[in-house]
Amino acid sequence: MLESLRGRAEESEAFRLGLSYFEGNRVSMRYNEFCGQGLCGGSWVIEVGCKTVVGERCKQSGMHWTVVGVNRILALRSCVISGRYEDYWARRAEAV
Repeated sequence: MLESLRGRAEESEAFRLGLSYFEGNRVSMRYNEFCGQGLCGGSWVIEVGCKTVVGERCKQSGMHWTVVGVNRILALRSCVISGRYEDYWARRAEAV
C-alpha cells in the first residue's frame, strides 16, 4: 500500500496526506501481528463497551446526572457487567 501511495503522491494532495498518515502511524498499524497475539486491533471494542456500560444506563430519555452520581453508578455497573460486583463490596467492607 505504501509503495502504491508513494507512486501516486505527486498526483494529488490526498495521496500525499494519505502517505504521510500511513507512514507516520505504521508502527501502530500492525494489525496482523496484534491479531496473531489474540489482541484487538480496532476501536469497535471500546465503542461497544461505552454503548453497553454508559449508553444503556445513563443516556435514557429524561436522565440528568451529576459528575459524582454518574461516576458512582458507572463504577457499580462496570462491576456488575464484569462479574466483579461481590469483589467490589468485599473490598469496600475491608476498607471500613
